[in-house]
Amino acid sequence: MSHITVDQIEQARKRIASTIHPTPVVPSDTLSALCDTSVYLKLEHQQRTGSFKLRGATNAVLSLSEDERARGVVGVSTGNHGRGLAYAARQNGVKCIICMSNLVPQNKIDGIRAQGAEVRIIGQSQDDAQIEVDRLVAEEGMTMIPPFDHPDIIAGQGTVGLESAEAVPELQMALVQVSGGGLISGVAAALRSRIPGIHIIGVSMERGAAMHTCLKAGKPIFVEEKATLADSLGGGIGLDNAYTFPMTRDLVDEIVLVSETEIAQAIRHAYWKESQIIEGSGAVTLAALLSDKVRPTGPALALLSGGNIDMSLHHRIISGENVDVTEQD
Repeated sequence: MSHITVDQIEQARKRIASTIHPTPVVPSDTLSALCDTSVYLKLEHQQRTGSFKLRGATNAVLSLSEDERARGVVGVSTGNHGRGLAYAARQNGVKCIICMSNLVPQNKIDGIRAQGAEVRIIGQSQDDAQIEVDRLVAEEGMTMIPPFDHPDIIAGQGTVGLESAEAVPELQMALVQVSGGGLISGVAAALRSRIPGIHIIGVSMERGAAMHTCLKAGKPIFVEEKATLADSLGGGIGLDNAYTFPMTRDLVDEIVLVSETEIAQAIRHAYWKESQIIEGSGAVTLAALLSDKVRPTGPALALLSGGNIDMSLHHRIISGENVDVTEQD
């Protein structure tokens, strides 16, 4: 069975209730006026550790056996999963090692270390970092908790969808970030169980949009990871993907890609018009609306998934500077 059920998502909500907090859903006057229909923002960047990733990581850690807890957990991350996993592990007295590539911004590395986890920097991609994860599992008996393609991770992320549907039951459209697919798989499963006719749009960046490329190919394939303002959406979906590829394929209506310029504009909009500080990955849903690539005809929700942006970079962007993080390619 490659699909996670709403029952699993409901069980996850009960399991993680004492760690995470439900995040607000608020109307956006500016986007509602722009789109000529009600647009709501799900402020998940206000979650503990600054992103939705805490939900899945907590659900996975709390689902471990006593023996697995004793041997510790390891994961590969572009930042937010590592931060969430490190937090969940520390809360439960579990050793945690996070493996990351050189593409991960320093502020995200520092954020993980601040949660008490060991960080190991390996290579130029998540695939490079995964090699060290595999070694730790094989040689030290640690349990790998992957960032997206895992039932407990997907079920935990799906709790965002339950909260969204309960806050705005009349929703006709939801815009959700898509990278490895853990978030959109869980959210789509939850939303479709509550609002069967809802239109679900995945949003990613143009540079290295792994799930989009794999869906076009009809199967998981290797996709080069590239520098982008939406750094948390970087990385492949895994050639042996078992859950998020089929769930995204079956539950998501379309995927829209946004440019680096559009992502920067969305970060500016979030700050100046919505009073929200969000990172590039959290801003892609706003970018899809602001660029008119998505035009809702009824009540719509845009998920703001993370806020862990380097504040000096944020300052440059909101001040109008043309920040090009792609120059290192």
